[in-house]
Amino acid sequence: MLEGQGFRDEFQKFKAKNIAIIGMSADSVKRQKNFAEKQKFQYPLLSDEDKSVIKAYKAWGRKKFMGREFDGIFRYSYLIDEKGIIEKVYEKVKAKTHAMNVLVDF
Repeated sequence: MLEGQGFRDEFQKFKAKNIAIIGMSADSVKRQKNFAEKQKFQYPLLSDEDKSVIKAYKAWGRKKFMGREFDGIFRYSYLIDEKGIIEKVYEKVKAKTHAMNVLVDF
């Protein structure tokens, strides 16, 4: 939630730099829509319930939390150019400051 809010709050700065923001998770379309509306996101949130895209981007795998291991989605971001080439992968993001950290790269 904090990460998405950061991109929402900095949306105009990304737009001014001609950068499109797209979010994605394995949540259902309905859940994504409700969440995006509640948070007033100006950018699309995509649903990948079967995780095919998430897995293709290697953003799904074994995680550890409080001594438990489980499969889950990684909080990764990708900077993709106009030709569809991944220019940068942000693997260790801090939800609260991630949007500003991406803006610094431009």
